[in-house]
Amino acid sequence: MDVKTGEPRFDAFSAFCPSRRLLDTIGDKWASLVIVALGLEGPKRYSELAARIDGVSQKMLTQTLRGLERDGLLTRTVTPSVPVRVDYQLTPLGLSLLDPIRHLKEWAEAHMPEVDAARAEYDERVQ
Repeated sequence: MDVKTGEPRFDAFSAFCPSRRLLDTIGDKWASLVIVALGLEGPKRYSELAARIDGVSQKMLTQTLRGLERDGLLTRTVTPSVPVRVDYQLTPLGLSLLDPIRHLKEWAEAHMPEVDAARAEYDERVQ
């Protein structure tokens, strides 16, 4: 607890800090890709997200969407129709994560050749 403000103080280096669970969520590749897809491309249906994020299983996408909704990072809107329409959209809290996660994604894409070279060098040295 912060002595001056009375607000809870979080320290992710502490084993018992709840912010670690949040870091687990936002550090997950599927969660990161969902946040970037929704943030850059706008609201999407489940099937659109599944098509956009190559390789994610139905189970993982469902778990990821539920976790992000639970954490207040996205909303799930059900529109009664035949068939029922379900749309996912980032909340303002989720949008606040877009820039940092987008930058991480772009960094990974830009530096993949260097990482591949480092991995190959390491693998050759360690064998």
